[in-house]
Amino acid sequence: MKLAFSTLGVPGLPLADVVRLAVGHGFHGVELRAHPEEPVHPGLGAAERADAAAEFAASGVDVLAIAGYARVAAPGADEPVLAEVRALCELAHDLGAPFVRVFPGGGAEQSPDEADATAARRLGAAAEHAADVGVRILLETHDSHRTGAAATRVLGTVGHRNAGALWDVMHTWLGGEQPSTSYAALAPYLGYVQVKDIASADDTTPLALGAGVLPLTECVELLSRDGWDGWLCWEYEARWHPDAAPLPGQLAAGREHLGRLLNESA
Repeated sequence: MKLAFSTLGVPGLPLADVVRLAVGHGFHGVELRAHPEEPVHPGLGAAERADAAAEFAASGVDVLAIAGYARVAAPGADEPVLAEVRALCELAHDLGAPFVRVFPGGGAEQSPDEADATAARRLGAAAEHAADVGVRILLETHDSHRTGAAATRVLGTVGHRNAGALWDVMHTWLGGEQPSTSYAALAPYLGYVQVKDIASADDTTPLALGAGVLPLTECVELLSRDGWDGWLCWEYEARWHPDAAPLPGQLAAGREHLGRLLNESA
């Protein structure tokens, strides 16, 4: 498996520094948070995109994904959501990223069936554009669809190879799903896996990998046993928890911990 970290852990950090951290700590790639407060977002011009892509290519660090904030199950008109997803796909194409992350984001005023249908309709339409530009849209296990079972209700309806799943191991665990159940549901659609650690269901402040309660060992064992050879991405949510210990000082230990998990699962 290849290892990445998310720039959610180093909000606003210039790309040159992101690359330096990845290279210096032995990570193979990075997940780029796409937001106007970050160096990479859909508003970048062609020259800026080319410069960013060249910087990563020269370093040997892959851009794993563009982590967007489109909410495909959200109430409202389809076109604004589809336009947002298309823009994320084009950004991913220009930076050489194989994946785009989207959220479900279903609303409390919807029934589960309505949210599923909305998400499936939009993902089906967006997947056609994703195929045209050579990227894959991944629905993260999150918010209204935090379990593997919920995400695959949508993806099974879409039935398009350019629409898949992003397994956030925290959210499936918070949703009460066992890792084996999550993986069984998500495996046919799986793009990559986000790992992290937290103190408890009531305290999701990010911790160093291995310092919390999430079943990371079990998740990696499941992936390894099945011969899955994709990406593990450490998502350290420093952007939402400013009092958390800074990520850069933990990258070496986190990389070592992931290496141990992989060796133990080999």
